[in-house]
This record gives sequence, structure tokens and C-alpha cells, in this order.
Amino acid sequence: MTITPLMPVYPRCGFRPVRGEGAWLISEDGSRALDFASGIAVNILGHGHPHLTAAIQEQAATLMHVSNLYGSPQGEKFAQRLVDTTFADTIFFTNSGAEAVECAIKAARAYHQSQDSERFEIITFKNAFHGRTMATISASNQEKMHHGFSPLLSGFKYVEFDDLDGAKAAIGPNTAGFLVEPIQGEGGVRPASQEFMEGLRDLADEHDLMLVLDEVQCGVARTGKLYAHELYDIEPDIMATAKGIGGGFPLGACLATEKAARGMVVGTHGSTYGGNPLAMAAGNAVWDVVANDEFLENVRTMGDKLRAAIEQFIGNYPDLFEGVRGEGLMLGIMMTHPTRGFVGHLRDNHGLLTVAAGDDTLRVLPPLNITDAEISTFIEKLSAGAADYVQPEAA
Repeated sequence: MTITPLMPVYPRCGFRPVRGEGAWLISEDGSRALDFASGIAVNILGHGHPHLTAAIQEQAATLMHVSNLYGSPQGEKFAQRLVDTTFADTIFFTNSGAEAVECAIKAARAYHQSQDSERFEIITFKNAFHGRTMATISASNQEKMHHGFSPLLSGFKYVEFDDLDGAKAAIGPNTAGFLVEPIQGEGGVRPASQEFMEGLRDLADEHDLMLVLDEVQCGVARTGKLYAHELYDIEPDIMATAKGIGGGFPLGACLATEKAARGMVVGTHGSTYGGNPLAMAAGNAVWDVVANDEFLENVRTMGDKLRAAIEQFIGNYPDLFEGVRGEGLMLGIMMTHPTRGFVGHLRDNHGLLTVAAGDDTLRVLPPLNITDAEISTFIEKLSAGAADYVQPEAA
């Protein structure tokens, strides 16, 4: 057996992009594909956005990295902007969403244990996806992510998503908090109910627990709000964010209130690369574009247009599609059978990039600055793909 130079952990397809232009990707063979996957909700300004590109180029020519042993004017600037525009009082910068969730878990435990409490257990919710580290796969109940990595880390308890009574019943003497995605992404673009999110906030307040939100995928303007919890009119104690926050540059962050961060003192956490000047230039450039009412309103408007177009279209194919769910430009088309074959068909035969998700859901995650013309092209390609798609035989 000969192993490939790139460790073979991804089922890579034949599309090999080398260049991007707005909402389009161009392969090394010159073929073009409409990118309604956005690097799985990462490239929120599309490819080659001039402001983001210029900010990264300028910073790369000035100072890319030092370390967190020194003062960080770049990090201080971006952290202050996040504090000014969110619930948070303090920020820890990471390189990825999984690292942001790891920091959030540590902060939730440290909050209690800094007060000589033995609370450590985090209540999480089934079909969630929190990352691929040992802690974040342990926080999920998905066996496909557990296989080959036993033993898992202890300290997590799984409850059905959107089950407030189950969450309440799971609280015990060791409970430190809840960890939840307001809208499950990998789990099938499943928004939590208003009752569930309000109820978790109330339970956290009643029992002095940390409400930790994983907004790695649903955050950074994706839903038409800067963060999805704003849709529910609640605030978390701790939140993990990443993906779109760097617009394509690896960047994440753990946001917390002053109360929630009381255990995160000198020496408790760290990162060599996290928050370096190049990452901060990317984050600041993204925030320049998205953190304003005009941009967010346009995301909501385009999300409504895209959803209406999909809903009108899928009625023509009841054997393939069942409905649409999600918020803003984080939409899921519910299918009647597993989606991966259809995702491949759209990509390989119609130049349309989408993402499979759990619960037989087709994720539609376009750049947040898409145009009416690109929505029309998406529907044309989706329609053509549905028209000539041959469903696989049932096993």
C-alpha cells in the first residue's frame, strides 16, 4: 500500500480549484463552478474581495507574526471592536473553530473551579458538530467521529437537540454549563426553537451555569444578524466563533463576559499563532464590511429571495425535495434521500458547489455579498441538476 503525500483523511473530489473570483471558483483545467459552499461558510465575502485582499497583503509586507509574549496593538484593536459589537467583555483569539470551542469549554470549567467548585460536566446536544479535537469530538454523540479514537474524554452528557425538558433533567451536581449551536450546521441546518434557547438561558441563570454557544458556522452575519443568538433575543456567557470571521484566513475567537472569564488568568491558556498580526488584519477587514446594519439587512433580503426561489423550485420535484429551513444565507434543502450523490452530481455535471449535511440535508452557504444574478444562476443550475439526476437504487 502506498499512502498519498496528503494524509488520506478527506474523500477529495475531482474538482481542483486554483483561483477564485467573487462567487466563482476556477479549476486548474479552466472549468468554473458557482460556489454556494463558501469553503463551508468561510468565504463570506467570496473570493478575491478587494478590501480583505489588500488588508492581508499590506499586513504581510509589514509584520506577519511575533508571539503573544509581546503587546498586540493589532489584537487589541480587533478585540475592542468585537467587545463593542457583541455581548462580550473579553476575547481570546484562536486559529480555528475547534480551538475556539476548546477555549470555551475550558472557560466554562474554569469559571466554577476558580471558585473551588467541582463542577466540570458540560451538557451538549445530539447530532451537534463542535470540531475534530479530542474534546470537541467527545462533546458530540456522533459515533462516526468517535471511531478509532477511544477512550473519549469524560465530562460530557448528551441530550436531544431542542429538548428543554431533557436539558433540565440532565442538570446535576457536577454540571458546569450547556454547549449548543443555535442552528445546527453539520447536523442538518436545524434552528433551535425560541422556547429552547430562552429556556437554556433561564436554566443557566437559575443554576449558575455557563451558557456556551457554538456559533462557528451560524455566526458572523450568516443569518442576517451578526450572531445567531440575536435572533432569539438572548445573550450567552461564552461563545465560540470562527469560519467567516477571517473571510478565508484561519481565525477563530472565544468571546466571554467578564464574569464567565474569571478563571482565565495568566498561564491558564495560550496559543502560539492565535491573534497574530496577519490574522488580525483579516479579521478587522471582515468587520469593516459586515458589522453594520446595511450589510446585515442585505443578507436578510438576499436570504429571503434565495429561500423564496428555492421553495418555488422544489415543488416541481416532490420526489427529491421536502422543504427548506434555516435563517438568512444559512439554508438547508431537505431531501428525500441521502444528499452526497446529489451534491456530487451538481458539482461534476452542472458546476454548482453545495455541501451535504446530516438529516438528508443539502446545505446552501453562498457568500454573503451574492447578487440577484447569482441567485438566478444558482436556481438554473439546481433545476438542471434535478432534471437529469438519477437517484441511486435503494440498498
